[in-house]
Amino acid sequence: MFRRKITEQLLEWKEKYSSKYALLLEGARRVGKSTIAVNFANQNYKSYILIDFSSVSAEIIDIFKDISNLDIFFLRLQALTSIKLYEHESVIIFDEIQLFPKARQAIKHLVKDGRYHYIETGSLISIKKNVKDILIPSEEMKLSVYPLDYEEFCWACNKDYSLYETILMAHKSLGEAVNRSLMRDFRIYMAVGGMPQAVEAYLEKRTFAEIDKIKKEIISLYKDDFKKIDSSGRISMIYDSIPSQLALGNKKFSLGKAINRRITTRDEELLYDLLDSKTVLICYNVTDPNVALNLTKNICQYKLYLSDIGLFTTMLFNDKSLISENIYNKLLSDKLDSNLGYLYENALAQIIKANGRELYYHTWYENGKKRPYEVDFLVSDNNKIIPIEVKSSNINNHKSIDEFAKKYSSVISRRILFSQKDINNEGMLELMPIYLAPIIISKFN
Repeated sequence: MFRRKITEQLLEWKEKYSSKYALLLEGARRVGKSTIAVNFANQNYKSYILIDFSSVSAEIIDIFKDISNLDIFFLRLQALTSIKLYEHESVIIFDEIQLFPKARQAIKHLVKDGRYHYIETGSLISIKKNVKDILIPSEEMKLSVYPLDYEEFCWACNKDYSLYETILMAHKSLGEAVNRSLMRDFRIYMAVGGMPQAVEAYLEKRTFAEIDKIKKEIISLYKDDFKKIDSSGRISMIYDSIPSQLALGNKKFSLGKAINRRITTRDEELLYDLLDSKTVLICYNVTDPNVALNLTKNICQYKLYLSDIGLFTTMLFNDKSLISENIYNKLLSDKLDSNLGYLYENALAQIIKANGRELYYHTWYENGKKRPYEVDFLVSDNNKIIPIEVKSSNINNHKSIDEFAKKYSSVISRRILFSQKDINNEGMLELMPIYLAPIIISKFN
């Protein structure tokens, strides 16, 4: 079991909110939701019952047909599982609850009863067919589960992440050798990603070909889920299109290009089904950064990223029209083509989202230019805004962030360019290696 940051949030729920709310862990398939729930129950309760609705028996299903008498319900549950429940000291885990909506509806009555605590895990929680004909309980507290972020990956690899805090506090160049070593560690994370199965395979010293096979199986699993939502295959087409559209440097994601047809209202609904799967991240263009970012986001202009950089790497590198063979060796030795900034862009999007922040960017035209300026990401910090750019190699060209700083100087607190280069400054622009991004962004208010 990997150390996960979300455990602290589970502890807070248990101590403060478990008497009034069930905890719903939602996220993409294979991000570790079930493992997190079971491990937490093992460490923090006298006993627990796990009901996995992907493999549950007909006898367990039967007891949910009538929950009017909870005394009988709990007696039958304990008899069928051979596990004793203790009032206020036991938790019941409803795993893959989207597969049995009636159990989710029962949460209202179970929480009100107050004898035990409840943790739900699920994917595709909001898909229409998974909530059809049930009353969604208001007695749910939701937590999103993401793939392992870079700090968690370091923990898994027994690396001392507190080193990065010391580096940040010193704010001095590390020297080429040290920076190169730390960047190689980060590129390993980009190659492996944060899906627990892939991380486990890496720790077992399996080859990148074997790790890649695991990630391909996860991608295949996602596509099987997409087909269950929409048999036309358009959701998979949208998903597959994300790396190539980022590679082309598009200023926004084109749904029409993804599905190769004029879009309809149903196509737009499919996009939101894809977002509900938690397999992708959406980044909205902000029309006026002078005000709160969420107030001027353009819901029709956005970019899409994958929720895991390792899956992004696999999908990108399997497109033979974009990438040559032996790509993992090239990635780890920093010999990729210099125009692969979008690989680092996806990594940074994941880092920002893992810190509980929504994703925003900004484009604008100026002085009659045919091509717009673009700032990759905007992050709020108190009442100010921090523009962020990310590059894979060439850090000399940062015209967009410079122009943004001039145009919106009154609302900017600092400006940052993340890359593979060592710590430095160019005037007010902070040049930071991307392996420091998790700790820097975690400090924003």
